Amino acid sequence: MKQSKKSIHSKEVSLLLEVKLHDIGEGMTEAEILHYFVKPGDSVVADQALVEVQTDKMVAELPSPATGIVKELLIDTASTVNVGTTILLIEVENGSGRAEEATAAKTPPAETKKLAATTIKGPHRIMAAPYTRKIARENGVDITRVNGTGPAGRILEVDVYRFMEEGSNHISAVLETAATNTLQSTPVIEATPAVAETIPFTGIRKQIAKKMTQSLTTIPHVTHFEEIDMTNLLALREELKADGASISAVSFFIKALVVALKDFPVFNAKLDEENGVIILEKEYHIGLAVDTTLGLIVPVLKNAHKKTLLEVNAEMKELNEKARLGTLSGNEMRGGTMTITNVGPLGSTGATPIINHPETAIIAFHKTKKCAVVTDDDEIVIRSMMNISMSFDHRVADGATAVAFTNRFAELIEHPKKLWLELI
Repeated sequence: MKQSKKSIHSKEVSLLLEVKLHDIGEGMTEAEILHYFVKPGDSVVADQALVEVQTDKMVAELPSPATGIVKELLIDTASTVNVGTTILLIEVENGSGRAEEATAAKTPPAETKKLAATTIKGPHRIMAAPYTRKIARENGVDITRVNGTGPAGRILEVDVYRFMEEGSNHISAVLETAATNTLQSTPVIEATPAVAETIPFTGIRKQIAKKMTQSLTTIPHVTHFEEIDMTNLLALREELKADGASISAVSFFIKALVVALKDFPVFNAKLDEENGVIILEKEYHIGLAVDTTLGLIVPVLKNAHKKTLLEVNAEMKELNEKARLGTLSGNEMRGGTMTITNVGPLGSTGATPIINHPETAIIAFHKTKKCAVVTDDDEIVIRSMMNISMSFDHRVADGATAVAFTNRFAELIEHPKKLWLELI
Protein backbone atom coordinates (compact mmCIF):
# COMPACT_ATOMS: atom_id res chain seq x y z
CA MET A 1 0.00 0.00 0.00
CA LYS A 2 2.81 2.39 0.88
CA GLN A 3 4.67 1.43 -2.27
CA SER A 4 1.63 2.20 -4.43
CA LYS A 5 1.21 5.61 -2.80
CA LYS A 6 4.85 6.48 -3.42
CA SER A 7 4.52 5.44 -7.06
CA ILE A 8 1.55 7.70 -7.60
CA HIS A 9 3.23 10.78 -6.15
CA SER A 10 6.40 10.25 -8.17
CA LYS A 11 4.55 10.90 -11.43
CA GLU A 12 4.87 14.49 -12.54
CA VAL A 13 2.04 15.73 -14.76
CA SER A 14 2.12 18.98 -16.72
CA LEU A 15 -0.50 20.94 -18.61
CA LEU A 16 -0.38 23.12 -21.69
CA LEU A 17 -1.78 26.53 -20.81
CA GLU A 18 -3.32 28.55 -23.65
CA VAL A 19 -2.59 32.27 -23.49
CA LYS A 20 -5.42 33.94 -25.38
CA LEU A 21 -6.06 37.48 -26.56
CA HIS A 22 -8.66 38.85 -24.16
CA ASP A 23 -10.70 42.05 -24.21
CA ILE A 24 -8.50 44.71 -22.60
CA GLY A 25 -10.92 47.59 -22.96
CA GLU A 26 -14.08 49.07 -24.53
CA GLY A 27 -15.30 45.89 -26.17
CA MET A 28 -12.34 45.45 -28.53
CA THR A 29 -12.72 42.67 -31.08
CA GLU A 30 -9.18 42.32 -32.43
CA ALA A 31 -5.56 43.37 -31.96
CA GLU A 32 -2.26 43.23 -33.80
CA ILE A 33 0.69 41.26 -32.45
CA LEU A 34 3.54 43.76 -32.23
CA HIS A 35 6.34 41.99 -30.40
CA TYR A 36 7.07 38.91 -28.31
CA PHE A 37 9.17 39.34 -25.17
CA VAL A 38 9.80 35.58 -24.97
CA LYS A 39 10.72 32.66 -27.23
CA PRO A 40 10.09 28.90 -27.06
CA GLY A 41 12.06 27.33 -24.22
CA ASP A 42 12.12 30.47 -22.05
CA SER A 43 11.16 30.13 -18.41
CA VAL A 44 8.53 32.65 -17.31
CA VAL A 45 6.93 33.62 -14.02
CA ALA A 46 3.36 34.70 -13.31
CA ASP A 47 2.58 38.26 -14.46
CA GLN A 48 5.74 38.47 -16.60
CA ALA A 49 5.09 40.33 -19.89
CA LEU A 50 4.78 37.85 -22.77
CA VAL A 51 3.63 39.82 -25.79
CA GLU A 52 2.86 43.38 -26.83
CA VAL A 53 -0.36 44.01 -28.79
CA GLN A 54 -1.89 47.02 -30.51
CA THR A 55 -5.64 47.70 -30.41
CA ASP A 56 -7.40 50.57 -32.17
CA LYS A 57 -6.80 52.72 -29.07
CA MET A 58 -3.72 51.57 -27.21
CA VAL A 59 -0.58 49.45 -26.94
CA ALA A 60 -0.76 46.87 -24.16
CA GLU A 61 1.20 43.95 -22.73
CA LEU A 62 -0.33 40.55 -22.04
CA PRO A 63 1.13 38.94 -18.88
CA SER A 64 1.76 35.28 -18.19
CA PRO A 65 -1.07 33.67 -16.19
CA ALA A 66 1.33 31.27 -14.46
CA THR A 67 4.92 30.14 -13.95
CA GLY A 68 6.16 27.71 -16.58
CA ILE A 69 8.05 27.25 -19.85
CA VAL A 70 7.07 28.80 -23.19
CA LYS A 71 6.23 25.86 -25.44
CA GLU A 72 5.20 27.51 -28.73
CA LEU A 73 4.40 30.90 -30.29
CA LEU A 74 1.33 30.32 -32.46
CA ILE A 75 0.84 33.74 -34.10
CA ASP A 76 3.38 35.67 -36.19
CA THR A 77 4.18 39.29 -35.37
CA ALA A 78 2.32 41.90 -37.48
CA SER A 79 -0.68 39.53 -37.59
CA THR A 80 -4.13 40.74 -36.54
CA VAL A 81 -6.17 38.27 -34.49
CA ASN A 82 -9.61 38.23 -32.92
CA VAL A 83 -10.33 38.24 -29.19
CA GLY A 84 -10.28 34.66 -27.93
CA THR A 85 -7.49 33.53 -30.28
CA THR A 86 -4.75 31.45 -28.64
CA ILE A 87 -1.47 33.33 -29.06
CA LEU A 88 1.03 31.02 -27.36
CA LEU A 89 1.33 27.93 -25.19
CA ILE A 90 2.97 27.64 -21.78
CA GLU A 91 3.80 24.33 -20.15
CA VAL A 92 3.09 24.39 -16.42
CA GLU A 93 3.14 21.82 -13.66
CA ASN A 94 -0.31 20.56 -12.71
CA GLY A 95 -1.87 22.99 -10.25
CA SER A 96 0.36 25.97 -11.01
CA GLY A 97 -1.86 27.44 -13.71
CA ARG A 98 -5.47 28.52 -14.00
CA ALA A 99 -7.54 25.40 -14.59
CA GLU A 100 -10.01 27.06 -16.93
CA GLU A 101 -7.22 28.14 -19.28
CA ALA A 102 -5.44 24.80 -19.48
CA THR A 103 -5.92 22.44 -22.41
CA ALA A 104 -6.82 18.79 -21.89
CA ALA A 105 -3.56 17.66 -23.48
CA LYS A 106 -1.03 16.30 -20.98
CA THR A 107 2.64 15.63 -21.66
CA PRO A 108 4.02 12.14 -21.00
CA PRO A 109 5.33 11.63 -17.45
CA ALA A 110 8.89 10.98 -18.63
CA GLU A 111 9.03 14.18 -20.66
CA THR A 112 7.50 16.24 -17.86
CA LYS A 113 9.96 14.84 -15.39
CA LYS A 114 12.82 15.97 -17.61
CA LEU A 115 11.43 19.46 -17.95
CA ALA A 116 10.87 19.74 -14.21
CA ALA A 117 14.47 18.77 -13.59
CA THR A 118 15.93 21.37 -15.97
CA THR A 119 13.58 24.27 -15.29
CA ILE A 120 15.25 27.21 -13.59
CA LYS A 121 13.65 30.15 -11.89
CA GLY A 122 12.35 32.63 -14.49
CA PRO A 123 13.70 36.16 -14.77
CA HIS A 124 12.12 38.99 -12.82
CA ARG A 125 9.63 41.06 -14.76
CA ILE A 126 11.10 44.02 -16.59
CA MET A 127 8.96 47.06 -15.82
CA ALA A 128 8.91 49.46 -18.79
CA ALA A 129 6.26 51.20 -20.87
CA PRO A 130 5.60 49.93 -24.42
CA TYR A 131 7.10 53.14 -25.81
CA THR A 132 10.30 52.62 -23.79
CA ARG A 133 10.54 49.02 -25.04
CA LYS A 134 10.04 50.28 -28.60
CA ILE A 135 12.98 52.70 -28.26
CA ALA A 136 15.16 49.88 -26.94
CA ARG A 137 14.19 47.51 -29.78
CA GLU A 138 14.74 50.10 -32.51
CA ASN A 139 18.22 50.86 -31.16
CA GLY A 140 19.25 47.26 -30.58
CA VAL A 141 19.33 47.62 -26.80
CA ASP A 142 18.77 44.55 -24.60
CA ILE A 143 16.35 46.10 -22.12
CA THR A 144 17.18 43.47 -19.50
CA ARG A 145 20.65 45.07 -19.21
CA VAL A 146 19.30 48.57 -18.55
CA ASN A 147 19.15 49.84 -14.97
CA GLY A 148 15.79 51.48 -14.25
CA THR A 149 15.67 54.70 -12.24
CA GLY A 150 11.88 55.01 -12.08
CA PRO A 151 9.57 53.96 -9.23
CA ALA A 152 10.20 50.36 -8.13
CA GLY A 153 13.03 50.10 -10.65
CA ARG A 154 10.85 50.91 -13.67
CA ILE A 155 12.93 51.54 -16.80
CA LEU A 156 12.34 55.01 -18.21
CA GLU A 157 13.00 56.40 -21.66
CA VAL A 158 15.99 58.35 -20.32
CA ASP A 159 17.50 55.13 -18.90
CA VAL A 160 17.61 53.58 -22.39
CA TYR A 161 19.23 56.67 -23.87
CA ARG A 162 21.78 56.76 -21.03
CA PHE A 163 22.62 53.10 -21.64
CA MET A 164 23.10 53.83 -25.35
CA GLU A 165 25.29 56.84 -24.59
CA GLU A 166 27.51 54.87 -22.20
CA GLY A 167 27.94 52.17 -24.81
CA SER A 168 28.81 54.65 -27.55
CA ASN A 169 31.38 56.40 -25.34
CA HIS A 170 33.05 53.06 -24.66
CA ILE A 171 33.66 52.30 -28.35
CA SER A 172 33.96 55.82 -29.76
CA ALA A 173 37.78 55.82 -29.63
CA VAL A 174 37.97 52.51 -31.49
CA LEU A 175 35.53 53.66 -34.15
CA GLU A 176 37.34 56.97 -34.62
CA THR A 177 40.70 55.22 -35.06
CA ALA A 178 39.26 52.73 -37.50
CA ALA A 179 37.64 55.47 -39.54
CA THR A 180 40.90 57.45 -39.70
CA ASN A 181 42.94 54.44 -40.81
CA THR A 182 40.54 53.47 -43.58
CA LEU A 183 39.67 56.94 -44.87
CA GLN A 184 42.60 57.24 -47.29
CA SER A 185 42.37 53.66 -48.55
CA THR A 186 38.63 53.66 -49.21
CA PRO A 187 38.07 52.99 -52.93
CA VAL A 188 35.76 55.17 -55.00
CA ILE A 189 32.49 53.33 -55.58
CA GLU A 190 30.21 54.11 -58.48
CA ALA A 191 26.88 55.57 -57.46
CA THR A 192 23.94 53.18 -57.71
CA PRO A 193 20.30 54.16 -58.20
CA ALA A 194 18.47 54.86 -54.94
CA VAL A 195 16.06 52.14 -53.90
CA ALA A 196 12.65 53.13 -52.55
CA GLU A 197 12.21 52.50 -48.85
CA THR A 198 9.26 50.50 -47.55
CA ILE A 199 7.73 51.14 -44.15
CA PRO A 200 5.58 48.44 -42.50
CA PHE A 201 1.93 49.50 -42.47
CA THR A 202 1.29 48.03 -39.04
CA GLY A 203 0.78 48.95 -35.42
CA ILE A 204 -0.82 52.20 -34.44
CA ARG A 205 -0.46 53.67 -37.95
CA LYS A 206 -2.68 50.90 -39.32
CA GLN A 207 -5.19 51.42 -36.51
CA ILE A 208 -5.29 55.18 -37.16
CA ALA A 209 -5.95 54.52 -40.85
CA LYS A 210 -8.77 52.13 -39.97
CA LYS A 211 -10.36 54.67 -37.60
CA MET A 212 -10.06 57.56 -40.09
CA THR A 213 -11.53 55.50 -42.92
CA GLN A 214 -14.44 54.44 -40.72
CA SER A 215 -15.15 58.07 -39.81
CA LEU A 216 -14.96 59.48 -43.34
CA THR A 217 -17.02 56.69 -44.90
CA THR A 218 -19.67 56.79 -42.16
CA ILE A 219 -20.03 60.49 -41.29
CA PRO A 220 -20.86 63.25 -43.81
CA HIS A 221 -18.30 65.85 -42.72
CA VAL A 222 -18.80 69.61 -42.94
CA THR A 223 -16.09 72.00 -41.71
CA HIS A 224 -16.83 75.52 -40.47
CA PHE A 225 -14.04 78.08 -39.99
CA GLU A 226 -14.04 80.95 -37.50
CA GLU A 227 -11.58 83.68 -36.49
CA ILE A 228 -11.22 84.52 -32.80
CA ASP A 229 -9.56 87.52 -31.14
CA MET A 230 -7.22 86.11 -28.49
CA THR A 231 -5.85 89.46 -27.24
CA ASN A 232 -7.84 89.70 -23.99
CA LEU A 233 -7.34 86.06 -23.06
CA LEU A 234 -3.58 86.27 -23.62
CA ALA A 235 -3.45 89.38 -21.41
CA LEU A 236 -5.36 87.53 -18.68
CA ARG A 237 -2.96 84.59 -18.89
CA GLU A 238 -0.02 86.95 -18.37
CA GLU A 239 -1.71 88.46 -15.30
CA LEU A 240 -2.30 85.01 -13.83
CA LYS A 241 1.26 83.96 -14.62
CA ALA A 242 2.56 86.99 -12.70
CA ASP A 243 0.54 85.71 -9.73
CA GLY A 244 2.14 82.26 -10.04
CA ALA A 245 -0.64 80.49 -11.96
CA SER A 246 0.55 79.28 -15.37
CA ILE A 247 -2.58 78.12 -17.19
CA SER A 248 -2.50 77.06 -20.84
CA ALA A 249 -4.83 78.61 -23.39
CA VAL A 250 -6.23 75.15 -24.17
CA SER A 251 -7.45 74.84 -20.57
CA PHE A 252 -9.54 77.98 -21.12
CA PHE A 253 -10.74 76.52 -24.44
CA ILE A 254 -11.97 73.37 -22.69
CA LYS A 255 -13.94 75.28 -20.06
CA ALA A 256 -15.42 77.57 -22.73
CA LEU A 257 -16.36 74.53 -24.83
CA VAL A 258 -18.25 72.97 -21.93
CA VAL A 259 -20.29 76.17 -21.53
CA ALA A 260 -21.01 76.32 -25.27
CA LEU A 261 -21.87 72.61 -25.42
CA LYS A 262 -24.46 73.07 -22.68
CA ASP A 263 -26.09 75.72 -24.88
CA PHE A 264 -25.78 73.53 -28.01
CA PRO A 265 -25.97 69.92 -26.74
CA VAL A 266 -26.27 68.51 -30.26
CA PHE A 267 -22.47 68.73 -30.55
CA ASN A 268 -21.98 66.67 -27.38
CA ALA A 269 -23.93 63.80 -28.85
CA LYS A 270 -23.84 60.48 -30.68
CA LEU A 271 -26.10 59.29 -33.50
CA ASP A 272 -27.63 55.86 -32.91
CA GLU A 273 -28.80 54.97 -36.42
CA GLU A 274 -29.93 51.48 -35.48
CA ASN A 275 -32.50 52.80 -33.00
CA GLY A 276 -33.14 56.03 -34.88
CA VAL A 277 -32.18 58.40 -32.04
CA ILE A 278 -29.63 61.11 -31.27
CA ILE A 279 -28.13 60.58 -27.81
CA LEU A 280 -27.44 63.89 -26.05
CA GLU A 281 -24.70 63.18 -23.51
CA LYS A 282 -25.01 64.84 -20.10
CA GLU A 283 -21.36 64.28 -19.18
CA TYR A 284 -18.61 66.27 -20.89
CA HIS A 285 -15.57 64.12 -21.65
CA ILE A 286 -13.14 65.99 -23.91
CA GLY A 287 -10.75 64.01 -26.12
CA LEU A 288 -7.28 65.54 -26.50
CA ALA A 289 -5.55 64.66 -29.77
CA VAL A 290 -1.83 64.24 -29.00
CA ASP A 291 0.94 63.83 -31.57
CA THR A 292 3.43 61.19 -30.37
CA THR A 293 6.28 59.22 -31.92
CA LEU A 294 3.91 56.25 -32.01
CA GLY A 295 1.27 58.24 -33.90
CA LEU A 296 -1.92 60.09 -33.01
CA ILE A 297 -3.20 59.24 -29.51
CA VAL A 298 -6.44 60.62 -28.01
CA PRO A 299 -6.61 60.50 -24.19
CA VAL A 300 -9.89 61.67 -22.67
CA LEU A 301 -10.24 64.33 -19.98
CA LYS A 302 -13.25 63.04 -18.07
CA ASN A 303 -15.93 65.24 -16.45
CA ALA A 304 -14.51 68.56 -17.63
CA HIS A 305 -17.70 70.24 -16.39
CA LYS A 306 -16.97 69.19 -12.80
CA LYS A 307 -13.35 70.32 -12.72
CA THR A 308 -11.91 73.75 -11.96
CA LEU A 309 -9.72 75.55 -14.46
CA LEU A 310 -6.61 74.60 -12.49
CA GLU A 311 -7.70 70.95 -12.29
CA VAL A 312 -8.31 70.84 -16.04
CA ASN A 313 -4.88 72.36 -16.66
CA ALA A 314 -3.10 69.85 -14.40
CA GLU A 315 -4.93 66.78 -15.70
CA MET A 316 -4.43 67.78 -19.32
CA LYS A 317 -0.66 68.02 -18.78
CA GLU A 318 -0.64 64.61 -17.11
CA LEU A 319 -2.62 62.98 -19.93
CA ASN A 320 -0.39 64.54 -22.59
CA GLU A 321 2.72 63.23 -20.84
CA LYS A 322 1.26 59.73 -20.46
CA ALA A 323 0.31 59.72 -24.15
CA ARG A 324 3.87 60.54 -25.18
CA LEU A 325 5.32 57.89 -22.85
CA GLY A 326 2.76 55.28 -23.90
CA THR A 327 1.53 54.72 -20.34
CA LEU A 328 -2.17 55.58 -20.73
CA SER A 329 -4.67 53.11 -19.32
CA GLY A 330 -7.62 51.86 -21.34
CA ASN A 331 -10.01 53.91 -19.22
CA GLU A 332 -8.06 57.07 -20.04
CA MET A 333 -8.58 56.51 -23.76
CA ARG A 334 -12.30 55.85 -24.04
CA GLY A 335 -15.64 57.53 -23.44
CA GLY A 336 -15.00 60.86 -25.18
CA THR A 337 -18.00 63.01 -26.16
CA MET A 338 -16.13 65.63 -28.22
CA THR A 339 -12.51 65.96 -29.34
CA ILE A 340 -10.15 68.92 -29.71
CA THR A 341 -6.79 69.18 -31.46
CA ASN A 342 -4.31 71.99 -30.87
CA VAL A 343 -2.19 72.33 -34.02
CA GLY A 344 -1.29 75.97 -33.45
CA PRO A 345 2.15 75.21 -31.96
CA LEU A 346 2.97 73.35 -35.20
CA GLY A 347 2.31 76.50 -37.23
CA SER A 348 -1.00 75.42 -38.75
CA THR A 349 -3.32 78.21 -39.92
CA GLY A 350 -6.15 76.02 -41.21
CA ALA A 351 -7.23 72.39 -41.64
CA THR A 352 -10.29 70.15 -41.86
CA PRO A 353 -10.05 67.76 -38.89
CA ILE A 354 -11.66 64.31 -39.06
CA ILE A 355 -14.34 63.54 -36.48
CA ASN A 356 -13.46 60.93 -33.86
CA HIS A 357 -16.24 58.41 -34.59
CA PRO A 358 -18.85 58.00 -33.08
CA GLU A 359 -18.71 61.59 -31.80
CA THR A 360 -20.50 64.45 -33.57
CA ALA A 361 -17.82 67.14 -33.74
CA ILE A 362 -14.15 68.02 -33.46
CA ILE A 363 -12.49 71.45 -33.18
CA ALA A 364 -8.95 72.34 -34.26
CA PHE A 365 -7.17 75.36 -32.78
CA HIS A 366 -4.66 76.96 -35.12
CA LYS A 367 -1.75 79.38 -34.85
CA THR A 368 -2.27 82.67 -33.01
CA LYS A 369 -0.61 85.57 -34.82
CA LYS A 370 -0.68 89.37 -34.73
CA CYS A 371 -2.87 90.91 -37.43
CA ALA A 372 -4.07 94.35 -38.44
CA VAL A 373 -7.77 94.58 -37.56
CA VAL A 374 -10.27 97.31 -38.42
CA THR A 375 -12.41 98.27 -35.41
CA ASP A 376 -16.04 99.42 -35.42
CA ASP A 377 -14.66 102.98 -35.31
CA ASP A 378 -12.70 102.34 -38.52
CA GLU A 379 -9.41 102.37 -36.66
CA ILE A 380 -6.64 99.92 -37.56
CA VAL A 381 -5.25 98.12 -34.52
CA ILE A 382 -2.97 95.13 -33.96
CA ARG A 383 -4.71 92.14 -32.37
CA SER A 384 -3.73 88.52 -31.67
CA MET A 385 -5.99 86.42 -33.91
CA MET A 386 -6.52 82.66 -34.03
CA ASN A 387 -8.38 80.53 -36.57
CA ILE A 388 -10.45 77.55 -35.49
CA SER A 389 -11.96 74.88 -37.71
CA MET A 390 -14.85 72.74 -36.59
CA SER A 391 -15.88 69.57 -38.43
CA PHE A 392 -19.33 68.24 -37.57
CA ASP A 393 -21.74 65.49 -38.56
CA HIS A 394 -24.22 67.06 -41.00
CA ARG A 395 -26.74 64.30 -40.25
CA VAL A 396 -26.98 65.57 -36.67
CA ALA A 397 -26.55 69.34 -37.02
CA ASP A 398 -26.95 72.06 -39.64
CA GLY A 399 -24.49 74.75 -40.66
CA ALA A 400 -26.42 77.53 -38.93
CA THR A 401 -26.25 75.66 -35.62
CA ALA A 402 -22.50 75.18 -36.02
CA VAL A 403 -22.02 78.91 -36.67
CA ALA A 404 -24.08 79.80 -33.59
CA PHE A 405 -22.04 77.35 -31.52
CA THR A 406 -18.65 78.74 -32.58
CA ASN A 407 -19.97 82.30 -32.10
CA ARG A 408 -20.83 81.42 -28.50
CA PHE A 409 -17.41 79.86 -27.99
CA ALA A 410 -15.69 82.92 -29.51
CA GLU A 411 -17.69 85.24 -27.25
CA LEU A 412 -16.40 83.45 -24.15
CA ILE A 413 -12.78 83.52 -25.34
CA GLU A 414 -12.81 87.12 -26.57
CA HIS A 415 -14.46 88.33 -23.34
CA PRO A 416 -12.92 86.23 -20.52
CA LYS A 417 -15.06 88.00 -17.90
CA LYS A 418 -18.13 86.38 -19.45
CA LEU A 419 -16.41 83.01 -19.10
CA TRP A 420 -15.66 83.77 -15.43
CA LEU A 421 -19.35 84.50 -14.82
CA GLU A 422 -20.28 81.11 -16.29
CA LEU A 423 -17.75 79.35 -14.06
CA ILE A 424 -18.89 80.95 -10.80
